[in-house]
Amino acid sequence: MHPPDAETVLVRHGELGVKSDQVRIKMERQLQGHIDALLEDRSIPGRVRTERNRLYVETEPEHVEDATAAATDAFGVVSASPAVRVEPERDTILAAMKRGAEREYDGGAFAVRARRAGPADAHPFSSTDLEREGGAAVGEAIEALGGDVVVDLDDPDFTVFVECRPEKAFVFLEKRDGPGGLPLGSQRPLVALVSGGHDSPVAAWEAMRRGSPIVPLYVDLGAFGGADHRARAVVTADRLAELAPQYDMRLRVASAADLVADLMATVEATRMLSLRRAMLAVAEQVADDRDAVGIVTGESIGQKSSQTTANLAATDVATDLPVHRPLVTTDKTDILERARELGTYEDTSIPAGCNRVAPEHPETNATVEAVEAAEPDDLFERARAIADARTIVDRG
Repeated sequence: MHPPDAETVLVRHGELGVKSDQVRIKMERQLQGHIDALLEDRSIPGRVRTERNRLYVETEPEHVEDATAAATDAFGVVSASPAVRVEPERDTILAAMKRGAEREYDGGAFAVRARRAGPADAHPFSSTDLEREGGAAVGEAIEALGGDVVVDLDDPDFTVFVECRPEKAFVFLEKRDGPGGLPLGSQRPLVALVSGGHDSPVAAWEAMRRGSPIVPLYVDLGAFGGADHRARAVVTADRLAELAPQYDMRLRVASAADLVADLMATVEATRMLSLRRAMLAVAEQVADDRDAVGIVTGESIGQKSSQTTANLAATDVATDLPVHRPLVTTDKTDILERARELGTYEDTSIPAGCNRVAPEHPETNATVEAVEAAEPDDLFERARAIADARTIVDRG
């Protein structure tokens, strides 16, 4: 929803605004580069510029919706608004507000929110003047449309916003939420273990939201992975890559079919833990090659037998890198809702391959010593070889 002739997207960031000036400027440039990359990848014409702690995307009216969607996919963006830029003059602003109401109002109570920036003598009016006179102009438009003129400043159904600066003003009708967080690239890369299930792409997205580019890694379980399991991992990795076109986020695939078969034949209660340890070792090798500094998984405390606090402790010692679990205390229902919002839910709605590996009576309170005693002596040597033999899947 936007006023007629809207050609600018106002982009708001949040957390990076409280950083020191040096860090903030650097992060704003990273955010600007991310939005530029999204626009280019989606063939959306536009130019991103920064001015007074605010980013603007300048595009064409026919592309303003797509440009807004791109901006709200960029990590670090709190919200964005498609807006029309007008001269900072009272009559011009009021006319734009009225046109916006004429085009988009569809019933209910309304409000006007005005914000004026700059020295007191920059404009011959205040923000209160704009709200009062703008309210009258919007009311006239609603009345002309046959609606009832009802003002509700607390919970309006329709809102007209104005941001007035010394050299220009913007009129807009909504604030669309972005992911928030920090600009992508403000943190070092992480390897994300992508299983093809619901949890791992959400965890990877959460790591990206905090500024870390990711290297998606799928450990192929062979026959134990389930039908189309690898294909599901490819699709979800592609979805994540769409959000970061400036980075090489192609899926890395490491084949562990033979190792899994051996674990199935030789290890009982702690089998799943040994597989997780092997996966972490594979991820560590990939991280070394890709200059990544940690590993991301979709694990959540107690969600599965392998994810008890004791068992997580027994698996983490398999790697010297930190294992980041963004979903560690998140309920499954909340994870599924995030997957729906991310757009990966449908593509991951199949049984996880690990379910076929889990023993009938799994250990839930393992010790490192017990796990090591049961698993093959060459587990980590084989894991490193699996990592070295990985392949890369090009984006579809």
